[in-house]
Amino acid sequence: MRKQALILVALAAAVLMPSATAEDGYKLWLRYDALEAGIPYLPADVVTGCTTPSATIRKSLDELDIAFASLAGEKLPQSRTAGEGSLILASRKCLDGLPQGLRPDVAGLGQDGYVIESVETGAGRALLIAGQSDAGLMYGVFDFLMRLSRSKDVRGLSVEQTPAVKLRLLNHWDNLDRHVERGYAGQSIWNWHLLPGYVDPRYEDYARANASIGINGVSLTNVNADATVLTPQYIEKVAALADVFRPYGIQVYLTARFSAPMELGGLDTADPLDDDVHQWWRAKADEIYTEIPDFGGFLVKANSEGQPGPQDYSRSHAVGANMLADALAPHGGVVMWRAFVYSAEEPEDRVKQAYTEFKPLDGAFRDNVIVQVKNGPLDFQPREPFHPLFGAMEETPLALELQITKEYLGFSTHLAYLGTLWEEVLAADTYVDGTGSTVADVIDGAFTGESLTAMAGVSNVGVDRNWTGSHFDQANWYAFGRFAWDPDVSAEAIAGDWAALTFTTDPDALDVIVDMMMQSREAVVNYMTPLGLTHLMGTGHHYGPAPWVDDLGRADWTPYYYHRATEDAIGFDRTETGSNAVARYAEPLMRRWSDVDTTPDELLLWFHRLPWDYEMKSGRSLWEELVRHYDLGVQQAVDLAEQWQRLEGQIDPERFAQTAAYLDIQKREARWWRDASIAYWQSVNGLALPEGAEPPAHDLDYYKRLEFPNAPGQGG
Repeated sequence: MRKQALILVALAAAVLMPSATAEDGYKLWLRYDALEAGIPYLPADVVTGCTTPSATIRKSLDELDIAFASLAGEKLPQSRTAGEGSLILASRKCLDGLPQGLRPDVAGLGQDGYVIESVETGAGRALLIAGQSDAGLMYGVFDFLMRLSRSKDVRGLSVEQTPAVKLRLLNHWDNLDRHVERGYAGQSIWNWHLLPGYVDPRYEDYARANASIGINGVSLTNVNADATVLTPQYIEKVAALADVFRPYGIQVYLTARFSAPMELGGLDTADPLDDDVHQWWRAKADEIYTEIPDFGGFLVKANSEGQPGPQDYSRSHAVGANMLADALAPHGGVVMWRAFVYSAEEPEDRVKQAYTEFKPLDGAFRDNVIVQVKNGPLDFQPREPFHPLFGAMEETPLALELQITKEYLGFSTHLAYLGTLWEEVLAADTYVDGTGSTVADVIDGAFTGESLTAMAGVSNVGVDRNWTGSHFDQANWYAFGRFAWDPDVSAEAIAGDWAALTFTTDPDALDVIVDMMMQSREAVVNYMTPLGLTHLMGTGHHYGPAPWVDDLGRADWTPYYYHRATEDAIGFDRTETGSNAVARYAEPLMRRWSDVDTTPDELLLWFHRLPWDYEMKSGRSLWEELVRHYDLGVQQAVDLAEQWQRLEGQIDPERFAQTAAYLDIQKREARWWRDASIAYWQSVNGLALPEGAEPPAHDLDYYKRLEFPNAPGQGG
């Protein structure tokens, strides 16, 4: 009978987390592999603080079953009375079944906070996991299980966690036809054609993964929005997804096309000051909340890259956002209004535009509007300075938008752990309130005192079995959740936790994997955009190098606009002698970055235009230093591939082989980036290569002739 019970447990786990093959990456970081040394802690039983647990607590119990069936070979028995070795689950709404002395005080934890602590039951020590909300309890359960999975002894544990940011969202750039803009892991996972009649079990696994890292919101559709998703037919489909996500504490959001009243409602205008437009959006919000009572709100891209918006009617972003906010406010919904804008007219400097448009609107937005700002002022580049709006808008909550998918960092085939990039941004000092006013302080409300706080990550999820195209790209999804919960966490600590959950707990192997991850993004910067160069990628698809492109419809669509290389000099002057974009930053940074001598090398050509023979801090010329960085990046890519080969036999064959193949692609493409870039720069500056540097493998015309019309992830 016991053997039959264990078989049933295994079957139940397989239904909740199916796997087509033994090691295809589907389980992400929720593998719960049995540990060689055995499980460090096995509770005697599990006790819930109420007799009728909510759907969320039942999902937490399901997760314990899945985990212990794998980690220990059997699920935990459930009991009503806590004793020696019990695992106790409780929340503010689920504690009446516990003796008075065991009822936790969760009032100070915040909505999603939790505690894990050892408690005395009167019959021995037990471990308590408690949240103020049922979702908080679930986050605590995942924390507990992932500690066990990393072979951590949780006995005597004392943990109190509260997320720094209220709204922690994935933004899917998924079209209704299942094409994913800037997606590199196959089609969209949302099968709109089959919804709501068939709800793919994969949606629940997606929700589990998000809940395990604290993500509590999902915007389902592309910011280049299609109004069709707001029709009754699609609202019914969205409601089916919301039903799956709700027990995991996840709200759904939709991208709102600003012209929807015209396209769906038959109005002749979408002017945000028009009464009929107001009424259309109020009615649409009422319709959505009737079907989805916990709907999160709208994400809006307006007056950017051809998208309609309030400026079409000579209205400001604040007027447009407030109109939508008023429609959502009776239901508790929010508007997340993106600050990624550039006008139909060619600007003096593209990186100044968001600041120019939004800074004057500080304080003009409704309380349920949050302005969503990319990490940098350009567009998710391998490196750029933090966005100057962070700290500049003292009366407006700002959400930090990060790109988990790697549009500009080698798609899914290049290893680029983005934790180091995000840590760099979050720790950046804005100096707007003196030393120590970091970007993290802005987004978590410490600077403005705002209670509406958010971080958003552009998703890298698709239908590929490993979800993200590359096994290592799972780490960026995981890292986003961790940073959204705690912006002060270490990128290296996140990398170590993810690697232990995903690949192995062997210390030597972990050292190799974490070292690879920590150097990977800098390698990409070196072979793609060294010394502050930026946006040198192929036009449209952003695949491969194309610094020579200078003949598109407007200058700021071309790579040439950003490097401006001539025979004499290279770089974009953003000091007071140029566009003066540096003046958007607080005085200490403005002074530091205006002076070529105090500008760090990694931002040099972002802020300065310099002669090729400019003497660098290293004593080399700018040209010599540039070539050295390209060579360093290529060598780093080679090193990554060689480091991975040392792990053969320690990583399962299937994931080892795919990762090795991808690293070989990265190695080849790093050399392509280096050679094509150097060939172009030489065609401009006429300089010989520094001594010892290898010439490009081909002439410049060869690289220019390369075309990639079917590169994945293109817009449209």
